[in-house]
Formats: sequence, structure tokens, C-alpha cells
Amino acid sequence: MALTGRAALLAALGSIPVGLLEPSWTGMLAVNGPIALACALDGALAAPVRGLVLARSGDTSVRLGEGADVHLTVTNPSSRKLRARVRDAWPPSSWLPGTETAASRHELVVPAGERRRLTTRLLPTRRGDRRADRVTIRSYGPLGLWARQRSQAAPWTVRVLPPFTSRKHLPSRLARLRELDGRTSVLTRGEGTEFDSLRDYVPGDDTRSIDWRATARQNKVAVRTWRPERDRHILICLDTGRTSAGRVGDAPRLDSAMDAALLLAALATRAGDRVDLLAHDRRPRAQVQGRSAADTLPSFVDAMATLEPELVETDARTLVSTILRSAPRRSLVVLLTSLDAAPIEEGLLRVLPRLTQRHTVVLASVADPHVAAMTNSRGTVDAVYEAAAGTQTQSQRRRTADQLTRHGVHVVDATPDTLAPALADAYLALKAAGRL
Repeated sequence: MALTGRAALLAALGSIPVGLLEPSWTGMLAVNGPIALACALDGALAAPVRGLVLARSGDTSVRLGEGADVHLTVTNPSSRKLRARVRDAWPPSSWLPGTETAASRHELVVPAGERRRLTTRLLPTRRGDRRADRVTIRSYGPLGLWARQRSQAAPWTVRVLPPFTSRKHLPSRLARLRELDGRTSVLTRGEGTEFDSLRDYVPGDDTRSIDWRATARQNKVAVRTWRPERDRHILICLDTGRTSAGRVGDAPRLDSAMDAALLLAALATRAGDRVDLLAHDRRPRAQVQGRSAADTLPSFVDAMATLEPELVETDARTLVSTILRSAPRRSLVVLLTSLDAAPIEEGLLRVLPRLTQRHTVVLASVADPHVAAMTNSRGTVDAVYEAAAGTQTQSQRRRTADQLTRHGVHVVDATPDTLAPALADAYLALKAAGRL
């Protein structure tokens, strides 16, 4: 016997999980039974969400500042058409501020037994791993009056890599490197020990480069040219301690140090040198060793992606011990750290002789351009105090740099925009002088 009236309504409601019913459904029945019946039937005809199958695909890594596309495939194994709204949840730093709602929500229609793919575009604002949160699917009936909802895990990770903005300086530094190697018409005479070739003497050449035996054979003056030695070892050390967390402009000091390290690594591998990486505060946070020239830069970028400043004082003694174990033979050690007086005088200077006795050491530090702007402040009492503070800060940095120089350390102190090319220039200068 066919059911009618309230019996039909209760039969329809019986096929809907109790948790999906609004608390006020009984009031709706009392006020307007036909509307409540339509809502109940609409909910009963909505595709179930419990049996949906979710699968991920798409990008697994992206450079900071670029976009990544992550695909979500929804398979509907039921016999009803799926009409749904989908929220693909990710951490807030996966999008630019204010764009999360539009980027993470999708409308979806999947016929019975079929699958559809939707794409979520990420625009991360921070380095590191971004892991997908739950996917929430709300399935509506044909009339859109009632819905079933369920959240389900769909794991996926996108690694956000350092942006390497200093890459634009690489072509000009490679051109200078080719000059050092004698591959252009300009020949430079370094003090390296790898003989390159002979050429005719021209006025202005260093007389110490004259090859007297070749001159006697040719009846004209010949000079020796040299090329910088290859296969030197370079160890780049990133200080990930408390001072690296200080922000200069829009980014922490650590990010600027990473950018400089990437440019130096790219340049040094092109020069035929071996480059390793160490990130350290009180203990090693990341280490890259023994990579081939082709694999060095990708390994550096991957290791740096998840590094974050640690709010602890860097243990200079442990750092130097780790460096000496990682570089048992003479190497170029590049320390990317702070020039603040306290951590240098109380930590690094006490153990620095152990390092400089065996290795050539370069210390590179990020300077705050705002400090230089402060020194030019004038006109008001506050501006004069600001200028005095800026001048004092610069004086302390110069005094610390002089102390390091007296210990045989080459100091590079530059703003975030100029640190990377300045460090690359220091490397080229050492290579041209045969100091590596």
C-alpha cells in the first residue's frame, strides 16, 4: 500500500542520517508540511558523501613567489549524481592574504559512476612544506534545499623553495670567471699555481711573469699566464641562530643569507670547485656534502627550503668543531652570520684562530639599509637621536669587522640587495689572487 501524508514524510526522513537533519525540522513540519517534505526528499536524493574517493596529483615543489597547481580528483561510485561544493583546505600561508576563499572553494558536478578533477592554485607566501588539510564536500539534492556534508583527509605536500632572486647576477659573474680562466681575449695574471699558456709581452705586464727560456727560444719576450686552480673545496655555513631571525625589510636575515649562498654555489660549481653546505646554531640543522656539480644547487635549494631561524644563541665552539670535521683539508669557509658585537666577541672570536689556521675564512653579514638612512636624519630632536643611534650602530659594526680582519678574516658587509653579488665578487677576488 502506498504511503501518503505524514507516513510518506517519515519514510523519506528515515533514509537520511539523523545527524544531517536540522534541529528545527519538527517545527517546519508543523508550519509547512509540503516544504518540509520537499526538503526531506531533496536531501534523500543528494548523492552520499561517505563513499566518495579522493585522489591528489600536481606540483610537489614551487619557488617562493610562483604558483603551484594541485589537482583533486573526486570519484562518485554511487548511483546518484553528485552536486557539491568543495572546500580544499590548506594552511593560510598557502595563498596571498585575502585570496584564500576564492582559491580554495569549488563547485563540482559528478555524474553517477564517474570522476571529475578540480584544481587548487597555491601562491605560497613562506618557504617550507605546505601540507593539505581536510577536504570538505557538501552534497546537495536536485533542488539545493538540503545537503549532506563530510570532511575527508587527502594528503599532499608542496615544498616551497627559496626564490633565488640573485640569479640575475650570475651571467655577469660568469663572464668575469671566464676572463680569469683565459677563455676570452682578456687574460688576467693571477698568483695561482696552474700554468695556462704563453703570450707576447705588452707594455704594462708584470716583469715577474716573463718566461726567460721561452723568450730565448723565440727571440721575443714571452710572458706566462695562469688560470685559477680548480677543484678547490668551499664550505658555506649558514648561521640559523637567534640573530638570523631579525627581519631586514620584508624578510628575515636568514633568507638573504640563503640567496647569497645560492649565488656563490652556482658560481663556484661553474668554476670547477666543490661546494658543501652546513646550517648550524647549537647543532647542525642541515648538511649537504659530496654532491656532483649538477646536483649541488638542487640539493642546496631542497635543504634550505625547510630551514627556519631558531631562537637560541649559536654555539660558536660547536660550529667551529663541526666545520673542522666537515673540511679536514684546506678550504674556503664562508660564514653567513651577524656582525653584532656581542655574539662575535663572546663567541666566534674566542675560537676563530682554530679556523683561520687551517682555512681561508670569509664572513658575510646582512646590513640593514634603514640604519644608513637613520644617520642622515635631521631637523627635529627625535631625528637627531635617531641619527646618533644609527651612527653608533655603524661604528660598532666597523669595529667588529676590524677585529675579524685582524684575525685574517675577509669581511663582506652589505644590504640584502647587494650581499649576494658582493660575496660573489669576494670569491672571484680570492680566486684571481690564488688564495683558494
